[in-house]
Amino acid sequence: MEKEVLIINGPNLNLTGNREEEIYGYKSFNDYYKEELIAEAKILHIALEYYQSNHEGEIIDKIHSVMDIKDMIIINPGAFTHYSYAIHDAIKAVKFPVVEVHISNIFAREEWRKKSVISPAVTGVISGFGLKSYLLALKYFAE
Repeated sequence: MEKEVLIINGPNLNLTGNREEEIYGYKSFNDYYKEELIAEAKILHIALEYYQSNHEGEIIDKIHSVMDIKDMIIINPGAFTHYSYAIHDAIKAVKFPVVEVHISNIFAREEWRKKSVISPAVTGVISGFGLKSYLLALKYFAE
């Protein structure tokens, strides 16, 4: 039986590949997802679902909707990382692993980006490995 993993991307991550390429890279997340993550997930016997929203409440609703369905969440909360206690609380209600990922190293950026209110609610954090951060989280789950 395949394990099920949900990847959630927060605000502006739909612009990956078109925005601040020196920070977020030149490849869109959708292309990376289709070209690399799905292929790796098949090898690892993991069923992937991808969800992106620019709206905090929609992300919370999505987390609530999979609480009894998925086996893991990989979440890049985007700017919500720094102030969404509501997403933090939704993650705290989940009974399976949740990994917070960031494309850039948030600890080497602007001062306000160095604090995550999400991190205390998750299993672990992967930051600074570009789009490969998602693959590292997927491999963590597979092991």
